[in-house]
Amino acid sequence: MRRIGMLLIVSALLGTSLLDPTGFSTAQTAVTAKPDYALKQAQRELAMLDDLYKTSIVLITTHYVEGKDSLPAGSALRKLFDTMKEKKWHDVHLLDGTGDPYNPENTPKEGFEKRAMARLLSGESKVEEVVQESGKRYLLGATAIPVVMDKCVVCHQVYADVAKGKAIGALSYKIPVQEIDSTR
Repeated sequence: MRRIGMLLIVSALLGTSLLDPTGFSTAQTAVTAKPDYALKQAQRELAMLDDLYKTSIVLITTHYVEGKDSLPAGSALRKLFDTMKEKKWHDVHLLDGTGDPYNPENTPKEGFEKRAMARLLSGESKVEEVVQESGKRYLLGATAIPVVMDKCVVCHQVYADVAKGKAIGALSYKIPVQEIDSTR
């Protein structure tokens, strides 16, 4: 009886089950699976870029948007987005979630962007997927853009009746997952 009690304690500590005929458990599998450091780094990069871009939009709007003749913050950021893509750092662009885009180029594309926008409009704050293209992995991410200030309405009258904090669009990212060479 003592031996069975000890086996149960050891089994619980190891995360195994005496009733599992394979002898493997989720805990054992998780221990043997290698952490995906490259993906974690891409996710960290996405979070940092999202903070940077959204802070920039708010700062530009706060300090430089005075009226309809002002350069919209989104237009200024598009130039930055284009530069990042040209230099092959990452791809990012604005997505409209209202169905009435300020710029037709902001319409979500089929696939990830449409799926992500639907989830963001239903209340999620971030959506991620990993894809493989031409033998390379990419992290696709989309983060909600909520209405955060009254000045948003200067350029976007369509947001006049939208409650602050409600998502009206997204930033969509495509970030290369830089594989780490563990043989060095």
